[in-house]
Amino acid sequence: MWAEASAMEHAKAYRTHAGLPALAGLATFPEAVRAGLSVEESVRRLKAHHYCLRRLHQILIARLTSEPVYELKMAFSLHAHILAEHVAAIRARVGEMREPPLGLDKVPHAALEVFFDELRQAPTTEALLVGFYELALPALREGMEQHRRETHPVADQPTVRLLRFALLELEDLIAYGRSAVAELVSTEARAAMMPGLAVLVAAVVGAGGFDGCSEPGSVPERLHSREPYRYDGVPRRDGRFPDPYNMGVNAEVFLYDPAMPADGKVLMMFYKRLREIDVPEMMASILAETPDKPWGYYRDMTRQLWDEARHAMLGEVGFVAAGVDWPKHVMVNFTWSLGLNTQLTPKERHAVLYFIEQGLMPKTGKRHEWEVSLASRNPLAATIQDFDWADEVLHARVGRDWYVADMPSPHEAVAYGDRCWSKVLVGWEKWRAEGLTEHRNWWPGLYREHCATHGIPMDPKVAAYGVSYASVRADLKDISASA
Repeated sequence: MWAEASAMEHAKAYRTHAGLPALAGLATFPEAVRAGLSVEESVRRLKAHHYCLRRLHQILIARLTSEPVYELKMAFSLHAHILAEHVAAIRARVGEMREPPLGLDKVPHAALEVFFDELRQAPTTEALLVGFYELALPALREGMEQHRRETHPVADQPTVRLLRFALLELEDLIAYGRSAVAELVSTEARAAMMPGLAVLVAAVVGAGGFDGCSEPGSVPERLHSREPYRYDGVPRRDGRFPDPYNMGVNAEVFLYDPAMPADGKVLMMFYKRLREIDVPEMMASILAETPDKPWGYYRDMTRQLWDEARHAMLGEVGFVAAGVDWPKHVMVNFTWSLGLNTQLTPKERHAVLYFIEQGLMPKTGKRHEWEVSLASRNPLAATIQDFDWADEVLHARVGRDWYVADMPSPHEAVAYGDRCWSKVLVGWEKWRAEGLTEHRNWWPGLYREHCATHGIPMDPKVAAYGVSYASVRADLKDISASA
């Protein structure tokens, strides 16, 4: 055996042809002649990262529906998608490293389990944000950075690449969290959460860090997770959604009325897009309440969840571009997610989702909305609908892979979704009788404001539109057939 010092001397003296970058640019020879981690140790650390990423994904999904703040719902959707992608990458890498069976469902240390259980049941949004973005993600980043430094840059290059991309996106998540905490967490709120934060810190120390590379200690006593976790599927909204039970404006009937002009339809489509905030709220409930599926299921469904959140934000972008004060003029409801989450099983919710998506696939669905946008000569609307249509094609594939595949036939999959959708009871009169909403027709006010802002003459038939959801379901089954 040669001495490490001797190997280093040879490495420093070694020259590549014409001074070309050594080792395909992965490392210098002085970096490459040192021994790195063994396969066993690299895999052990990957499994620790995997556990932490998976639990962080689970926490965002668990808290998304009941989180009132719209911007946080959207951020949780994106961050859950990013985490799910890195979980999938690690699972694939571990499978390449002499590891069947993978053993990826094992808890690396009991203290880590306490950490994530406590974080999931953080009593306030503020405590969740601080624990997630100030403690959990930086601890994960530290472990991944150490792993990347210590493993061999050439022998374990696939792992190095995986970690590099994960660290890039972790930085983005941490930066977002830093800004959110600065805006939302007061000194008083931080003081109130200190006992819970102390448990989280003790759990990280007890586990020897998220990667288990430090000396482990004791498992701390639970504080917020003493009682079993219960998922909260009731959607909540912030103050910009003052009338969430309002079902007074039927967007689909308007969009498929050939007498209505394209520019008015674009305004209605911005409402439809923003209203898609309820799809992540509903899909989170499916993910949270459907255990023991292959990770591909959670990855694909979380991608779709994120796409739907992105569509909602594009509706917001559309209203901003149009100069519309949407919290004042647009009553975005949550009745769809509320009804499905509280009245149907997870499988039934997925069936309804798939059934509605099938109505968007013919030329009277997403293609129609794109063509309307083109006819309106609104480039932003055309861009939004172009990508919205592409996303829905992907979502149809997700539905085929993870819902239709478990049904007797594609026909029965659609029929079952229709039946499940018909089971959802909409409390139209009940909500009005209880004073939760008047189902006010807010459309004429929005349209008048839009026309006044842009100096557009009002179209009397558009201003007079008043069809509600009192007797027409929010899908295209009957509307498309008659269009």
